[in-house]
Amino acid sequence: MKTLGNVIWFILIGIWVAIYLFILGAILYITVVGIPLGMQCFKIAKLVIFPFGKTVKTNFEKHPVANLIWMIFFGWEAAVFCLIVGLLFCITIIGIPFGKQCFKLAFLVLMPFGAKV
Repeated sequence: MKTLGNVIWFILIGIWVAIYLFILGAILYITVVGIPLGMQCFKIAKLVIFPFGKTVKTNFEKHPVANLIWMIFFGWEAAVFCLIVGLLFCITIIGIPFGKQCFKLAFLVLMPFGAKV
């Protein structure tokens, strides 16, 4: 099930979101200030490509200031989007596994600094 879920996710969602995150991360790497933010975009993209079978462990205490800045400017919008998409997936029985992956992704996009995938 994990392999089938990853293949379906990759074709429908993963490739498009990962391309967006890779481009955003590359643009952020151009500036010195954006390098830590670009690293987080690459971390999120790594989960978005094949999320089934991976776990996310967030550690807010490791980088509280960086996580607060990320949450204010980037994280809350992306987390709300992931939650809405996850709820839409959970409407159907077939979409429930994909909804769970969206909820897992919401935790990572809310607090990526110090998180382990």
